[in-house]
Amino acid sequence: MPAPSPACRSADTATRAAAMNADLVERLDRLLPQTQCGQCGFAGCLPYAQAMARGDAGVDHCPPGGDEGARSLARVLQVPPLPYDRTRGTYKPAIVAVVVEADCIGCTKCIQACPVDAIIGGAKHMHVVIDPLCTGCELCVPACPVDCIVMEPA
Repeated sequence: MPAPSPACRSADTATRAAAMNADLVERLDRLLPQTQCGQCGFAGCLPYAQAMARGDAGVDHCPPGGDEGARSLARVLQVPPLPYDRTRGTYKPAIVAVVVEADCIGCTKCIQACPVDAIIGGAKHMHVVIDPLCTGCELCVPACPVDCIVMEPA
């Protein structure tokens, strides 16, 4: 049987490299807090994980993950650990959004702002946050025109 051509060997190597990169991205994404808050400078946790796997972002960009999260990411990437970059935001314990029923006007702006679809309700009806889905990103708070969303400990 003839040996594979150099092009076949190259394609096989590229396929293995892509699979290894996909595994790395998945491992990094699982370590991130899934707040989808954008404080890292990316559109969510997965794009940040992809950037780290490509070598385009450091492990210190995630305030919700804190210093421990940055250390965990560094271990996976086998790079020196760094504390998270405090200029990107403040680490806080897990929180969730709560809609103050009496003040909600049903404008749907919080629903539109929520990156994980944790808020339900209809136009001109009170909205509610599904606690287990809320990541505590706080993006709904500035979207609310009547300030009826408060953040509470998870």
